[in-house]
Amino acid sequence: MGDKNPEAGSSKPPTSTLYPVYTVTNVQNKVRVLDGKKVTYSSWVKLFQLHARGYKVLDHIDGTLPPAKDDQLYESWMEIDAIELQWIYSTLSDDLVVRVLDIVDYCQKLRELASQLADVDQPVTEGRLIIQLVNGLPPEYDVVAAAQLHHTLPPWEDAVNLLDAEERRHNARMTPPVVAAATRDTDQP
Repeated sequence: MGDKNPEAGSSKPPTSTLYPVYTVTNVQNKVRVLDGKKVTYSSWVKLFQLHARGYKVLDHIDGTLPPAKDDQLYESWMEIDAIELQWIYSTLSDDLVVRVLDIVDYCQKLRELASQLADVDQPVTEGRLIIQLVNGLPPEYDVVAAAQLHHTLPPWEDAVNLLDAEERRHNARMTPPVVAAATRDTDQP
């Protein structure tokens, strides 16, 4: 009969496997660049979600919370989260990246300032933080700022999500009306 290998047929995964996220060399080969013209937001989201599911990182974009900072998996989670953010930014057109990073940067700076003030016993209420957020937004956010943020003063995360939704709405409206332009050109003698 011979020697039997106790591990043969075992369904145990190897102890040192490479997490799939680390095998991606160019995400643009899988997810097309969102430009609002050829690739719409909804199609980009579907492709990105498929990609994230295939590489076992969907939990980084579906609202799942990261492990606690004292958890041994925290550093790995944050590293994978950074890689996925790189995927997102690398699949946005140059114009969209600048806009997204500006709003993200603005929100992060406000949040950091509020934390610093709290550290010196001068806490900023969430309502006051939202008012400051609204006051510093560019004019294209006036509708969402006035109607949804300033009057209702939602929680911080909800406010940031509303800004994100407004950004997507604004980008969708920027798509040029090709049909209207073509009609105008053919009507002229």
